Amino acid sequence: MKETSSFGGIPSKTGGQDDLQIDTNVHGPVLEFDWPAIQIAIGSYEEGPTGLTIFRFPHRAIGAVDVRGGAAATANTDTVRSGFEVDAIVFAGGSAYGEEAITAIQTGLKDDGIRSGAWNDVALVAGAIIYDFQAHRLSEIYPDKRLARAALHTLRPGLFPLGAQGAGRMAMQGGFFGWPVHSGQGGAFRQVGNSKIAAFTVINAVGAITDREGNVVKHHRSPGQAGKIKISELLAHLPESRGERWTRSSVTSKCGQNTTISLLVTNQKLTCTELQRLAAQVHTSMARGIQPFATQDDGDTLFAFSTAEISADVVFSDLSAIAGETMWDAILASVPEEPAFNSSVSSAGVSPGELGTYQGSYRFGPNALLKIMVSSGKLMLDPGGVEFFDLVPHRPVTLESISATEFYIQSLYQTRIAFERDSSGKITQAVINPGRWQQRGIRESD
Repeated sequence: MKETSSFGGIPSKTGGQDDLQIDTNVHGPVLEFDWPAIQIAIGSYEEGPTGLTIFRFPHRAIGAVDVRGGAAATANTDTVRSGFEVDAIVFAGGSAYGEEAITAIQTGLKDDGIRSGAWNDVALVAGAIIYDFQAHRLSEIYPDKRLARAALHTLRPGLFPLGAQGAGRMAMQGGFFGWPVHSGQGGAFRQVGNSKIAAFTVINAVGAITDREGNVVKHHRSPGQAGKIKISELLAHLPESRGERWTRSSVTSKCGQNTTISLLVTNQKLTCTELQRLAAQVHTSMARGIQPFATQDDGDTLFAFSTAEISADVVFSDLSAIAGETMWDAILASVPEEPAFNSSVSSAGVSPGELGTYQGSYRFGPNALLKIMVSSGKLMLDPGGVEFFDLVPHRPVTLESISATEFYIQSLYQTRIAFERDSSGKITQAVINPGRWQQRGIRESD
């Protein structure tokens, strides 16, 4: 029996993930569409947070794959390229470790009796992962076999969760310009006559999501730079537009930790050659909605599949163009809403004695130990070697009080931290950015 060790749901340096809570529920907006040939499920470990998304074809489907990014991480793409019918596509967080979730769906289909060991009945599942560790979150939890198996049993047709859900649970975009922001997964659906087109994507891009008017959809900018920003303005002023002086931010560009993974599905019968061309054309079109796209630091991968339910109802040239527009809709639908944060500092302040009770080391992950201390009557946070939003490695920052137990950093992202007590009144935990993307750390013994 494998020995595990965990504290408060956060695995220790030697622990496993068996104590983590599985969440397969929907927690946000959804895309609804009528298409029984596609079943979808999501799962997440909120302690990460990180997750996965399953696209299941009950009657299998044939497809193609197009890889554009310089840092792709995929599974079973050669199976797709060889023209075999596939049971499912799986997207997951957790970097290369998340590939366990892809193969877990494959073995799950056999264990559930849906597929067997017969030569023409072996389960075939392909997929891709995104990097969502450092600079995204502080833990190193990843979607594993246990989470994948639970999600597999919650499949349903016609409902795709949007935003920070599933594989997009802790996705980011915009790091190329020095202000990475939360992203997620997006979906869109169009029907022309009897032809159906569905586009799904997880945006974890180096580049920034751009709307059809050329505006950056979401960004963090310093005061005085409010309002819409044209992507053309940023690209025209490279390399200055990536620098600290341009953004007036202490945050530098965070590349090397990104990927956009996408799936396009149509019900029209298409040959493998046509599917490959469809994949290439739609993937190319995505450079309009994410700029820059397919960089050396991205792992951009797109799967294009046909459920082959109807003969050609829309000519291929039109189908391809419509699919590109549908994917742009999906890109825009990936952006999650974030509640406004009131950063007004508490006028009452916090007594020195109270501040002293927060001092200590808080473990957020195996390689994330944050230290809280008091200096000159102010609460300070030392991130050690951690890089996370406003936290720069080995650069202590001052925490301003919002209330007696809540503080924030006066900087670009206004990173918040709240302290929690146990029933005896002792401080036991700290929560960074309480809310949808919170990270929970356990106070280590003195």
